Amino acid sequence: MEALEVIPAISRISKTVTRILGQNPGKFTLQGTNTYLVGERNPYVLLDTGEGREEYIPYLKQALLESPNHDPQQPYVSDIILTHRHHDHIGGLHGVLELLRKLWDDGGNSSAPYRAPRIHKVPLPGQDARLQSVLDTLEPGTFIPASSTTVLHSLADTDVLPITAGPDGQTSPLQVLHTPGHTPDSLCLYYPADRALFTADTVLGHGTAVFEDLGPYMASLRKMIAFAQGADGTQTYNTVYPGHGPVAAEGLAKIKTYLHHREEREGQIVKVLQLARAESEGEWTTEAIVANIYAKYPRELWAPAAHSVELHLKKLEGDGRVEKVDGAWVLLGH
Repeated sequence: MEALEVIPAISRISKTVTRILGQNPGKFTLQGTNTYLVGERNPYVLLDTGEGREEYIPYLKQALLESPNHDPQQPYVSDIILTHRHHDHIGGLHGVLELLRKLWDDGGNSSAPYRAPRIHKVPLPGQDARLQSVLDTLEPGTFIPASSTTVLHSLADTDVLPITAGPDGQTSPLQVLHTPGHTPDSLCLYYPADRALFTADTVLGHGTAVFEDLGPYMASLRKMIAFAQGADGTQTYNTVYPGHGPVAAEGLAKIKTYLHHREEREGQIVKVLQLARAESEGEWTTEAIVANIYAKYPRELWAPAAHSVELHLKKLEGDGRVEKVDGAWVLLGH
């Protein structure tokens, strides 16, 4: 396995963006979950909260206390954006809210009303038990709820949150792009101050991303590529700030590579089924398709590859190009 680049626990990656690692390295999290403080000075916007490791909180505290241009009359964080429902991005919410309240009280502001942060997220189509279990741990007063019955402030495509991006209070927008596929509620955030796109787990800084639904995922990649071409013809972003792994300076090229790889794999699957039909071999199972495409790869890679191939086949089925008959796949049309 290729060695991963060493990423410091706290990194000032631009004038207005600080990355804090979630202290949860692993096979699927790479160096750990990237969380980001965005803004020239407080109150900041925090992107994601890690998975709840105790080791994360001291690093977030250090990043907040060492931040320049601190205004003691303002809270450290005004808004928390959760990029999607996965536990390694939302699990640390309780600890983060406790820290923010403690920092306010320890700063000699206990006599002034605490201005708690708002928590933002793209809503899920249905109830999510894991997300709800996290929200159930939150204490009243540590966050500003959206309503008397709803904790989260809903985000939608094209929504904008202002970020303090200058010492004199100038603001820069943080624009939401709803990019489902990795999960239904996945989002990216365009930050014009850095000409960058926060991509969460839709595009990683190293390797390829996993996805739950390939059709929306490929559509999201195309949307991200199209968004890079601004309305006036100028490129909006190139840099990618991912949810895992290092910053991708040539991020737009990486997104195009992701899409090309998915399109190439889809083409290989269709070709196998075309040849099978031409040779009257008829129906092919997912396992048979994998064995054909991955014939030159070690067999231990075939099982994880089968999951990806199955997602491709389900997309093709949704597109009306294949159907499943008695456990095997058949190419439709001419």
